Amino acid sequence: MEEPQQPAEEAEAAGGRLALRFQRAFLAGRRLAEFPWQDLEEILKDSGDPSSLLAILQKTVLHPLCSKYPPSVKYRRCFLSELIKKHESVGAEPLDELYEALRDVLTAEESTHCYKNYLLPSGDAITLCESVAIISRGTTGLVTWDAGLYLAEWAFENSEVFGNRNILELGSGIGLTGIAICKTSFPQAYTFSDHHQCVLQQLSENIRLNGFLLEPEAGCHGALEWKNQKVELAGVQAPNITVAELDWNCVTATQLSAFRADVVIAADVVYDPELTQSFIAVLRKLSTCKDNEKLPDVYIAFTIRNPDTYRHFQSELDKFGIRWQVVPGPQKNLFPYDRHATITILKLLV
Repeated sequence: MEEPQQPAEEAEAAGGRLALRFQRAFLAGRRLAEFPWQDLEEILKDSGDPSSLLAILQKTVLHPLCSKYPPSVKYRRCFLSELIKKHESVGAEPLDELYEALRDVLTAEESTHCYKNYLLPSGDAITLCESVAIISRGTTGLVTWDAGLYLAEWAFENSEVFGNRNILELGSGIGLTGIAICKTSFPQAYTFSDHHQCVLQQLSENIRLNGFLLEPEAGCHGALEWKNQKVELAGVQAPNITVAELDWNCVTATQLSAFRADVVIAADVVYDPELTQSFIAVLRKLSTCKDNEKLPDVYIAFTIRNPDTYRHFQSELDKFGIRWQVVPGPQKNLFPYDRHATITILKLLV
């Protein structure tokens, strides 16, 4: 008969679980207000043992991924300052390791870019280089948005939608969703697309950063295109990857048809009426891309920030005869994002 767990062992197990929660949030660069600080305070008050703090330190600032692909200097400084504040609030002796880590960060140089790391169930990680500003160089495409994380989680649970198929992503941004699908769902081919030149450059760098090899080519779909060399990823043949420049206002049905997409996806691309019009124009052109009479499956994920914008999008779909249905969201939470946000996935029948 198994012996009941002792209080010390229970505290250690709770501290380990808490450290993992801090790790996921920290490596992904989530807002500090979203961290489970209250749970940490309770553990520190109950046990007075600094081991939970040391475990958090090892899994965050001192983690190998943080050393190789660090969050911004400001982010690390604020995080360590908050850890020290929580430790001091219980009247504990100073921890040298915390102050040494803070000293190292204070001497580091700030950059306009930072890294975010998203841990996968396999133990692998998706690493992205992002701008430290939400709006940078005239675009919002240089950061990762929650709907992209949500769509990636859904893809993990619905890999049959993507496996061995040709995927076209509209508005790929810096690549989180597509890289996740390429690493876990093994499509035959994947086309990342965007329009802003800075986004395309950063997107290509992030694809390379995650183990895919890209070489520049003269593209038929736009002025800029990269295609990957065939490589093995985690023992499995990697998909053919293309990065293409795609202007929604100029692309033709013929150009869209050349992608030969079985599945089209997009995340957080209809957050204002002007974008909605351009996106729906692309959908209408896709409706003429018939291959043996089969149209591509279309999935779009977005955060409902303004109900009026959502209703406007639905009414525009109805106006042009594009049917839609809500798709059940992912069952498991793998990535850290705002769990209170209203995020939905629609399957569009073009």
